[in-house]
Amino acid sequence: MAETAVLADALWRAIVYASVCQLHLQDNVLLGRPLAAEHVKERPSGHWGTVPGTAWSLSHVVLCAGQVDRQVHLVPLLGAGHAGVVQLAAAWVTGELGKSHPQFGADTEGLRRLARAFPDVDGLGSEVVPSLPAGGFLGGRLGGCLPFAQGAALDAPGRIVVPIIGDGECETPTTAASWLGQTVLSRTSVLPIVHLNGFRMGSRSLLGEMNDDAIHAYFGGVGWTVKVVDVVTASLQEHEIFHMALSDVLEQTRLGQRTALVLRCMKGWGGPASLGNRALLGTPSLHKTPLDDPRADPEQLTRLARWLASYRPADLFGPDGRARDALADAVATARWCSLRSTVDLAVKNRIVAYDRAGTFTEAVTDVVRRHATRGDFRVFSPDELSSNRLPDLVGERWAHELLAEEVLLEWLAGWTASGRRGVVISYEAFASLLTSGLVSHIKQRRLAGARDLPSLNVLLTSYGWHNIHTHGDPSLTTALLALGVPAVRVLTPADPVRTAAALDEAFDSVGRVNLVVAGKHIRTAHPVDNIEEECERGIAIWPHLSDDGEPDLVIITAGDIPAAVAAEAVDGIRARHGCRVRVVNLLDLTVLGAPSRWPAGLSAQEMGHYLGTHAPVLVLTLGHSAAVWGLLAGRLQRPVDVIGWQEPPGPIPQRLLAHTLGMDRAGVERAAGLLLASRGVVQ
Repeated sequence: MAETAVLADALWRAIVYASVCQLHLQDNVLLGRPLAAEHVKERPSGHWGTVPGTAWSLSHVVLCAGQVDRQVHLVPLLGAGHAGVVQLAAAWVTGELGKSHPQFGADTEGLRRLARAFPDVDGLGSEVVPSLPAGGFLGGRLGGCLPFAQGAALDAPGRIVVPIIGDGECETPTTAASWLGQTVLSRTSVLPIVHLNGFRMGSRSLLGEMNDDAIHAYFGGVGWTVKVVDVVTASLQEHEIFHMALSDVLEQTRLGQRTALVLRCMKGWGGPASLGNRALLGTPSLHKTPLDDPRADPEQLTRLARWLASYRPADLFGPDGRARDALADAVATARWCSLRSTVDLAVKNRIVAYDRAGTFTEAVTDVVRRHATRGDFRVFSPDELSSNRLPDLVGERWAHELLAEEVLLEWLAGWTASGRRGVVISYEAFASLLTSGLVSHIKQRRLAGARDLPSLNVLLTSYGWHNIHTHGDPSLTTALLALGVPAVRVLTPADPVRTAAALDEAFDSVGRVNLVVAGKHIRTAHPVDNIEEECERGIAIWPHLSDDGEPDLVIITAGDIPAAVAAEAVDGIRARHGCRVRVVNLLDLTVLGAPSRWPAGLSAQEMGHYLGTHAPVLVLTLGHSAAVWGLLAGRLQRPVDVIGWQEPPGPIPQRLLAHTLGMDRAGVERAAGLLLASRGVVQ
């Protein structure tokens, strides 16, 4: 263990040293000559406060990973986005960065280039990124790392995920709920390290105000045992004590116990203790770098030189900047495990049971059960599966309920990041809670090149058209479409058969974010003559509701209620105005978008085929009209109207809501008449 302490100390000092270099230097990165003003950046930038404790934890985890049985994969995740400087430094020190970015090789020139590039490192930035080790959880959003780790570790024998999270992070509702949520998940090996440096960004953290007894009581109350380790001087003895504690907690985790390790330390320890007459150590001043102008301020330059020299870089790096002695041994011992899996994602036995999908309950239950039998599928839902008319899913080993949507999304994200498939099932009213997390994971997947990862799937089963006033909010759909990200699909099946088809395809898809909006109340069934075309192209003309020849009016339906209302209104429109009507149903709302941005977007030729060449168009949608207008963006040079969700002025009985918003037979007939009048078709 004493030898391990030496290796850990060398690796820790090297990572912290490279972090300070990135924050401040542009030359003389290994102090080969006395530090001068021209070696320093004009504007030092970045976050220092989390660096020493994060680097400490990370160093011990990767060394421990290299020492345990090779069948055990110890996967570190960085919860603090501001720890990106640590991730870059660790990747440079160990040579991992040079593998993907040769300009940042593990030598003096590589560090000089990295320091000059930071914080705008090309393709990497300054926050935690998924393309580098320990970056399975994308930086920039606080609170999701612990539940993401839980999802990644769920039912993964041999994998122990180690999220390194801050004490401020523990105050977020997502993290707070995750400690309790662990009881819902069986066969989940997570070993959290809480980096307790006493501060959030600008003030004392709640955990930082607690003594050890209170810390034990808090975590014990939510079902976790914790081991608290204090680090004050970064001595070899403290390295040894921490590594022994990590090894003990690792063994407890392998035995199925819920145990966490708490690293108690001073925020920004090792940095300048004071500047002028102002104390820095143990204050929020160390959150970012406290030396904001060492290039022009001689005192700051002296402090920076002493700060860098305190890590003894000459003992760590040779003249060429490559690791030497204990650091070289540490780099050789360290093992970086990732979440990536070799799970077989080939589509298997997709046979949609059209004849059995008479109701929403039958459709969803049948498809979910068939996918669950393959062993790599999970359902995550608030405590509402029964309310969502899916009672037969309750209690299954692959279905997990927790009344915390943000946690559910992170579970799903971690689960799919390791190559497995699943879905979050929720109400539309609560889905806006997922917006931040979904946007972040869309960014993560784009940075990580997630084309080969299973899709993130969300099924919304209850929405404002059939609910009370407080439960009407299609904002998630609008927000995702507004991103303009090609991976997004918004699927709006018109009936249970199409719901089954949409879910079946979504569950087997890769590289996408699928939002399926399918009401639990709908029993209307529509002919399935063109369902294959709807599934393959996302759109189809419904011949049973359409006239032959070039239409005078086109009605586009997106969703179950719009399809049912159009079916009710079309005969009246035809009879009253003596016009040819065509009804077109959308299974994928994004087909309305331009193909230059949306993979499923209709070409100009296809627009003419499905929508005719001149007929005015009436779109009926479950969501906000703005989402449809954003997709069309001037694509149709003819009269267009959209009937969609509008926020009602107050509580309205359900029987009057659709009428008030125009989503009933009378409203559709009125809108159709106005469009036809604009083209002189009205008789």
